[in-house]
Amino acid sequence: MNGVAGRTWAWARVGVLALLWGSTFLWIELALEALTPVQVTLSRCVLGTATLLVACLGSGRRLPRTRAIWGHLVVAAFFCNALPFAMFSVGQQTVDSGVAGVLNATTPLWSLLIGIVIGSERGPRPVRLAGLLLGFAGVVLIFAPWQTTGPVGWGALAIVAAAASYAVGFAYMGRNLVGKGIPTISLSTGQLIAATGLTSLTLPAGGLTPIEIGPKAALAVVVLGVVATGITFHLTCRIIAAEGATNAATVGYLLPVVSVALGAIVLDELFSLRVAAGMVVVLVGVGLTRRQKRAASASASASASASASASASASASASASAEIPPLWSARRARHPFLRERIRTRPAWDRTSRIARSDCGE
Repeated sequence: MNGVAGRTWAWARVGVLALLWGSTFLWIELALEALTPVQVTLSRCVLGTATLLVACLGSGRRLPRTRAIWGHLVVAAFFCNALPFAMFSVGQQTVDSGVAGVLNATTPLWSLLIGIVIGSERGPRPVRLAGLLLGFAGVVLIFAPWQTTGPVGWGALAIVAAAASYAVGFAYMGRNLVGKGIPTISLSTGQLIAATGLTSLTLPAGGLTPIEIGPKAALAVVVLGVVATGITFHLTCRIIAAEGATNAATVGYLLPVVSVALGAIVLDELFSLRVAAGMVVVLVGVGLTRRQKRAASASASASASASASASASASASASASAEIPPLWSARRARHPFLRERIRTRPAWDRTSRIARSDCGE
């Protein structure tokens, strides 16, 4: 596949992921026509768990076994699944699906704010701080507290709380679950199992209401659980493994556009000029908060590539025909020359193997 075709296919996959992910708010809106928020949340968790469990076992992977990992999974499931899923279901009782998608795009803003508070973001650049302030200004513009007709109330606050909960969960997962040598499909399956258990505890709060569901709502529930909760995550993992986290992060910019478009087309939701302006301001703010991080990552990658190229040239001058098996390590290689060859293996080769392992490949 040539470069143009490869880039086209990569962007096509990103577009599909944005469509699936951005449609989540549409399916929640349709499911709420027949189910309570607790029932929508539990149904989503159960169907998503079943989907990922089939994918996990079908690929020959196993669920995590240690108590420590399961303890971390329970915490991650609370902040990344049980709580935000419930908050979206509660919030969308009074907030349109399009606005819900726009407010969900504030998650990177909360991530930066949390990083500053806990100290993981040391000395953020002025451009990132400006992006943080601009992003929250966009949220205020969407809320329109100066208008009695704006989407102000518990519903909108619940959705903002869901976005903040995602940020807390991502920070926790980054510290306690990522890079532990466990395939992502195994971790995500275990996480949804834990989320299902946590959500089942809320059944007395409206989950036991008799259900009268029609074909449209039933289809929405199935798509929400299987596609928007299960398959979407797996596709995200595949994109990260194939094109890297930068392309996967691009979905965050497309998601609110998809949610707003689907809400207007399918549900005939009103989309005012003020909300549109707020969405643009939020996305610009998110872009500024990520700008410095991407620049630093690109600089580090360029330095690593230059170093790897110099090491590879030096090794090639010694012997162009030596080939090191991928599973060997410097400790297992007895000959000094082999140890040097493995030690100087280009950084992209080592990291790509780790990424594929973590994503269940």
